[in-house]
Amino acid sequence: MGDSSIWIEKFRPKSFKEVIGQDNIVNRIKAFVEQKNLPHLLFSGPAGVGKTSLILTAARELYGDSWRNNIMETNASDSRGIDTVRKEVKDFARTRAIGDVPFKICILDEADALTREAQQALRRTMEQYSSICRFCLITNWSSKIIDPIQSRCTIFRFKPLDKESVNQIVDNIVKEEKLKLDDKTREALFYVSNGDVRRLENVMQSCSTLSKNINEELVYEIVSSAKPKEIKEVLDLAVNGNFVSAKEKLLDVMLKHGLSGLDIIKQIQGEIWGLELEDERKIELVDKCGEVEFRMIEGSDEFVQLESLIANFMKK
Repeated sequence: MGDSSIWIEKFRPKSFKEVIGQDNIVNRIKAFVEQKNLPHLLFSGPAGVGKTSLILTAARELYGDSWRNNIMETNASDSRGIDTVRKEVKDFARTRAIGDVPFKICILDEADALTREAQQALRRTMEQYSSICRFCLITNWSSKIIDPIQSRCTIFRFKPLDKESVNQIVDNIVKEEKLKLDDKTREALFYVSNGDVRRLENVMQSCSTLSKNINEELVYEIVSSAKPKEIKEVLDLAVNGNFVSAKEKLLDVMLKHGLSGLDIIKQIQGEIWGLELEDERKIELVDKCGEVEFRMIEGSDEFVQLESLIANFMKK
């Protein structure tokens, strides 16, 4: 029977030297761990950039084999009310750590989903039990965390991984799983993942179930995403005044990849900067993309809105 593990868990780093990207943040957390003294932490940044992995790595390094007994990992989007903080979190925070580290770690994932009342209750708990429990709040948007909690935490802002880091992760997976891929496929993987390692690993695992020889076509097929050159063809036709061909090509791309209007608008917006137009014109078109996206979210017909966008590209 083949390996049935999920790659996002299989390739999750177990030590600081395995963590790729976010070098400044990793070095600072490593320094805290070496001193066996963590402050309350707030990790903020987009999905799949290593926030949860880093705090779990820190816990492993701090507690060794007993790390699972000294952490509580809860997802605030599951239980986001005040009762969770008053019961589960408080019960964990008031008990002492096992081993020679004087505190335990409470990890609150997706903390931006906590209600305001729950955050107010958490503020008091963080204060009361700070000597025996340290909190790590993980969030996509730090602005959704109330100021009193932010002021009690050391804030680390994570960014999407750069191309070099993504390629390093791809190399590790290729070596471990005995895959084959070329430079164009690497470009495609970086394009579709956009610095999100979780998405990258899921895409690579999905591709590897179909073929150990991963190519560009397979990557775009798996993620149901249009190739950048397909979007660019549509925009070039529109810019050159060929409205009917641009409209037909766009419809063909959407049907071929099963894309919604919102999916395609994000890709169009990304490709605008590569067009041979004046910067002022590019800014106007990006602004129009935002307007069209808003109309789609409000319930307007996608095809009518996309045709209106293509018509805007034809203006000189």
